[in-house]
Amino acid sequence: MKYKVVIFGVKDTTAEIVTFIQEKICPVDLVVTIHPDVLSGNQVSGYQGLGFLTEKYGIPVFETHSYGLKDEETARFFDGNEFEIGISMGWQRLIPQSVLDRFAHGIFGFHGSCGYLPYGRGRSPLNWSVINGDTRFILNLFQYDADPDSPNVFANEMFSINPHDTIRTLQYKNILASKRLIQKLLEAYRKDGITINRQSRDFSGWYNKRTAADGKIDFHGKTRDIYNLVRGVTRPFPGAFCLCGEDRVTVWSVHPFDEIMDFSAYAPGEIIDSIDGKLIVRTVDGSLLIEEYECSRRLLPGDRLE
Repeated sequence: MKYKVVIFGVKDTTAEIVTFIQEKICPVDLVVTIHPDVLSGNQVSGYQGLGFLTEKYGIPVFETHSYGLKDEETARFFDGNEFEIGISMGWQRLIPQSVLDRFAHGIFGFHGSCGYLPYGRGRSPLNWSVINGDTRFILNLFQYDADPDSPNVFANEMFSINPHDTIRTLQYKNILASKRLIQKLLEAYRKDGITINRQSRDFSGWYNKRTAADGKIDFHGKTRDIYNLVRGVTRPFPGAFCLCGEDRVTVWSVHPFDEIMDFSAYAPGEIIDSIDGKLIVRTVDGSLLIEEYECSRRLLPGDRLE
């Protein structure tokens, strides 16, 4: 069987992109996702089963039992069918060359950073951009090859990261930019006019993989660094955290509070006061307002967060 437009994805954003393509651009012929059983060995934030797309739009959904697309059933499926163009939306694994070779026009995916590919390769680029205090994000739609995040760029879109953005609002901006890029790609595909820029004068950079443990707050750091960490890993991610004695405190929302008032009588991480259920906490260079947190007990002035 021949599948023209194929979407790879496992997240809620995949469903939104499939709906956008199906209703605004052209039919989607196949969605490739992972079987729920695969979740036991893989961390997939924002996972959503996509079988409902068959009932809603009549789109076949192939559920692979290998996130790396290397199990025998998946290999037989790709070997036994023909494919034209693929788009990866949140498929956080390398796609093997054996699958790439089956697509006449290639498979395209998204990656970005404050710079241009190959700068900023690696994992969790949106999270790292907030945590690092970047002020812009360049989202690239690129063609996959054997090298991760190669500078085989079809097109890119840029958007700002303002001081009030969290990872969630950046996801909104990212989805808007993704839709624009996908529309450009599929219009070029229908005209058989896809061109790829494989040259880059930028240097390679790398974002390391992030885990939930990387959300630990260090109150010996500066206020802006703590603020950037919290907004960079807030919902839908596991959140930043600290400890109060043996109690874990998950911190969802903070803002810089004041850098002039004299709080030298308090240690970094110590709760200065609690107003309207919000905590004012001493930092090295000022103070922080914790607006939303979760803890098994109520936190009080004098408690120390570490």
